[in-house]
Amino acid sequence: MEKGMIYKPLPESVTIQTSGIHGLGLFADQKIMRGTNLGMSHIKIANQLLRTPLGGFINHSNTPNCTKAELLMKNDSFDYKKWNLVTTEDIKKGEELTVRYTFYNI
Repeated sequence: MEKGMIYKPLPESVTIQTSGIHGLGLFADQKIMRGTNLGMSHIKIANQLLRTPLGGFINHSNTPNCTKAELLMKNDSFDYKKWNLVTTEDIKKGEELTVRYTFYNI
């Protein structure tokens, strides 16, 4: 590993805390502006759907403040899809980030 490089599974603006919705959830560590791309939440290779920490800890809401933006990725070996978590409104410090579930039954 290069000197100074540290793996960060979550963006600086997000932390994991106990959720009033279910178990643990993602919470804003600082104000996050609408339209912020927080990074990859899910990736699908062939028929395998994998969650990143963002996808693993975000909770469902019928009135979400984030959405999953789908991106089709292409390379010489295979095609795959990934989803990035993007805020759809300004998020206050301490507020839980939520998304409408589309991959899982609730």
